[in-house]
Amino acid sequence: MSYGAVPQNNSPYGSSNPGYAESSTGFITPHAATKKKGLSPWIKFGVPVLLAVIIAAVVGGVLGTRKKGGDSSSSSGSGSSGDKDASVDSKAPIATATDILAAGVFATATNSKYMIPLYPSATNTALFAAPTVDASSSKAWPKDSFAPANPSPTNVREDRPRLIAPQYKWDALPDLIRNDPYLRKWNDTIIQNATDYAALRPVEYFMDGDSGILDNAREVKMRIKAFGYAYHMTGNTKWGDRAWEELQNAISDSFGPTNNTKWNPGHFLDAAEFSAAFGIAYDWFYPLWTDDQKKTIRDGLIMYGLQHGVDVYAGGTTFGWWTDNITGNWNCVCNGGLTLGALAILGDDTTGVAASLLGSTIDNAKANCAQAVMDDGSWAESPNYWYFGTTGHAEMVSALITATGSDYGLMSTANTNYWRTGDFHMGVFGVTSLFDYGDHGPNKFSTTANSMILYGGLTNHPEFILHQRDRADAAEPWSMFWYDPAVTGAYWTNRKLDYFYDNPRVQWASMRGSWTDDDAVYLGIKAGQNLGHQTHNDLDVGTFVLDALGTRWAGELGSGDYRSPQYFNSQAQEAERWKYYRKATVGQNTLVVNNANQNVNSEPTVKHGSSDTTQGSSTVLTIPKDSTAFWVADISSAYFDASSVKRGARLLNGRRQVLIQDEITATQTVQWRMHTNATVTPEGTSATLKLDGQTLKVTMLDPPSGASFKTMDPVRLPGMPEPLIPDQENPGVTVLAVDLPAGTSTLRVLFNPQWEDMKDADYVTPPNVALDSWTLRSHD
Repeated sequence: MSYGAVPQNNSPYGSSNPGYAESSTGFITPHAATKKKGLSPWIKFGVPVLLAVIIAAVVGGVLGTRKKGGDSSSSSGSGSSGDKDASVDSKAPIATATDILAAGVFATATNSKYMIPLYPSATNTALFAAPTVDASSSKAWPKDSFAPANPSPTNVREDRPRLIAPQYKWDALPDLIRNDPYLRKWNDTIIQNATDYAALRPVEYFMDGDSGILDNAREVKMRIKAFGYAYHMTGNTKWGDRAWEELQNAISDSFGPTNNTKWNPGHFLDAAEFSAAFGIAYDWFYPLWTDDQKKTIRDGLIMYGLQHGVDVYAGGTTFGWWTDNITGNWNCVCNGGLTLGALAILGDDTTGVAASLLGSTIDNAKANCAQAVMDDGSWAESPNYWYFGTTGHAEMVSALITATGSDYGLMSTANTNYWRTGDFHMGVFGVTSLFDYGDHGPNKFSTTANSMILYGGLTNHPEFILHQRDRADAAEPWSMFWYDPAVTGAYWTNRKLDYFYDNPRVQWASMRGSWTDDDAVYLGIKAGQNLGHQTHNDLDVGTFVLDALGTRWAGELGSGDYRSPQYFNSQAQEAERWKYYRKATVGQNTLVVNNANQNVNSEPTVKHGSSDTTQGSSTVLTIPKDSTAFWVADISSAYFDASSVKRGARLLNGRRQVLIQDEITATQTVQWRMHTNATVTPEGTSATLKLDGQTLKVTMLDPPSGASFKTMDPVRLPGMPEPLIPDQENPGVTVLAVDLPAGTSTLRVLFNPQWEDMKDADYVTPPNVALDSWTLRSHD
């Protein structure tokens, strides 16, 4: 077969354009087996550059960014293959976007920097109704005839496929695609992706240090899903041939070791994701495979993947640590991959391996994976690791339901607060991108936020479905079967602007000016414990991100180089991890006392309030002047050389200004720090930031004596311990800083985005109110 490069264009997603991205998810990485240079050598805050491609662009879709300074043009299309692009203004009145809105696609453009959906200025009480699913709609899926009265993990449906996409859904899908614009554009994207992947060589083996061959496994899985989808939708057996080539390659002598450790079970995520890929291939191409091919796939799946899982649960390995009180992505991905592989071959497997695994993975996932969501919905590891964990969990839940008729409580009863993780994801997704504290993780490939679509349907929260369907990573095979075309309404209708998450593990807040205006203010801020995040956190109590005017002014640096010595070895106070700049307190948007890291045993307390402003059936929100939200944290426990440290954040003036206030009593010097991509001009007690053609003015109110803004490079401060290897550089990042002496200080920093429709006299100067006295009306 002749292989070539994927067609190039200006989109980071491949052939044309999606409807969004996450952080947030999905970025192109080279297919060649070259050494990675760390995970984020960029740094552009919130911009999708870290992760591997999940989807190509929606064929005929939309790509554009609204130009600032009065020119708000963007390119837009109807979202179906071959359609002509039409010029619309993403902020235009409803009349200019009627055709697109009437077709049921609410996002009429996509921001080309952040890959987020742009919505037209529109009020439409019919289209933008409260989220709901009409089960009686002609657009709804037919009912599955497989409904065992007493489900059992080893009693599977007789027809194929049995994993995630039963035949009755394939039979219904063509008509649904014809009548649903989202399914139509996702279908076009997936077929184009499959075509692009087929033109590439089979995935080349690459052992990436401690990260193993996880990228290889997830890329194979991504390709198999696309090839399987294309095969079922077109009936063309060439997709089976290409999938077979990928499978043969992954078990060939040239692909890693020639013994049973080929899939690197020592880093069990790798073996689990390969197991999922082989299970999907076995099941989705089942009628196409010969008996010899089936045996080859089964034998490889068992030898390199499933047998290791059996050994883990028998206690005969050193790499089964993820089964014991690991409430995070490792448990979800490992149990999920093993479960998909086992379900796929159940009935054909004469070794008993598949049945044995299903007797272990489900209960273990209920005790561990399902507990990764805390009682407020937050994911304990980090917002980006939420993607890996929920993808593994959702795949396992869906496969169990479709193959056996039940999830055995994995979604429904193991954690009654699990549904809240949909709220967490919506809250942590800012105006431009994620509040992406902590590690970002490895390349995502087939890992997406489409668990939101499954969870929305299973838990009767259609707002999760509606939020995710406009995102760029929605276009992949799982969404075609998890999405309910009978969903109606808008995710933002009747939704509050502010959400507070009080579980002591993370303790964070999400405050915004709109769910649909890409210029709106978004403030994400956290306190929380510095332990209990499976070594994926930073020493970052008090850190924040800030969006306004369509860009991110204060951002997170994200992951360090995962291959750095002892990066994951320990969370102890003197651990090597905390010497790396991006993990240290100095690398966060918070206070640094005595040029030292925070206390890993932090136990902050928080209080907060909100005017409970909600958005209605319009993308245009007129916010009252007294609409506000505030959050105050006592973060004293995070510092060694301070007897009292408190930080507060508040939205002011109809959510168009932001106040960050710190009250500190310390025995050593203090530094206030904020990382930005902006060009910064310090001017004494004020500073002017310029980014993406916009301006943010930052001012100290009642400044402490001698305090002034300055800029610094994003490097360790003098006297800080050296890491084992040199730190990664942070190009394009400036630190805005303020130095304070030992003693008692109050630092009030006011952020004034320079809105086009506001004059100087329209900005407010808030009164000086002690943090302990903050209330909803304290700053009127």
